[in-house]
Amino acid sequence: MNLNHTTTNREIRDLVLRERHLAVSEREWKHRLRGYGYGICDTSEGRFVTSLLKDAPLCQLS
Repeated sequence: MNLNHTTTNREIRDLVLRERHLAVSEREWKHRLRGYGYGICDTSEGRFVTSLLKDAPLCQLS
């Protein structure tokens, strides 16, 4: 996985975490993220933000 820490990845991570703070539940959070074209993938390596269009990891959350 290419996990270069660029400004774009930080902005995506900030958006995802902000949306998590605003959402009442994890289900709502994931639904809100789909509106931005993002998803969450849980793996043994941690939790990743993924692009729904490219089906590829963008940045790691944990």
